[in-house]
Amino acid sequence: MDNIGYARVSTFEQHLDLQIAALRAAGCTAIFTDHGISGTKFERPGLSEALEAVAGGGMLVVWRLDRLGRSLLDLINIVNDLGERGVEFHSLTESIDTSSSGGRLTFHIMAAMAEFERAIISERTRAGMDAARAKGRRIGRKPALSAAQKIEARAALERHGGVPDDIAAGFGIHPRTLLRLLREQERSPAVF
Repeated sequence: MDNIGYARVSTFEQHLDLQIAALRAAGCTAIFTDHGISGTKFERPGLSEALEAVAGGGMLVVWRLDRLGRSLLDLINIVNDLGERGVEFHSLTESIDTSSSGGRLTFHIMAAMAEFERAIISERTRAGMDAARAKGRRIGRKPALSAAQKIEARAALERHGGVPDDIAAGFGIHPRTLLRLLREQERSPAVF
């Protein structure tokens, strides 16, 4: 029985080292990875390879349940598909092992709790954003340039013949960002 490992991190700044070490310690003969890919993405090449590599009588092993997927439906579908192929599933952190009836029950309970927690966080985030909007606060990233800086940048562009590189550098932004902001300003000058 081959244990096939799967590891994933959502951003390129994160590292796979901890997951890979745990999967090796669990006896995985092969480990497939996705680096910089969200669990909500349908296309995950490493997961596809892992699912192809694991054979009947084998086991797919992940470090934590949320490494496999972020939605309850997705997790259940993957584990059910594995079961139909005679493949077991093991999540190391949650100690879920579908090779036993207790493990299958635990999987379904943990998957439901993970989905519930994610929904609660999403609801809280939306409520916080709605409350901030109601108080007149801006939601999202801070603008790259203030209205006054946009006026100053436009004047500088006109003085220097429309070459944005040095002007953008002076404001600490990319020339394309400067040009995009100025185009937006032209389309709706009342906003600035």
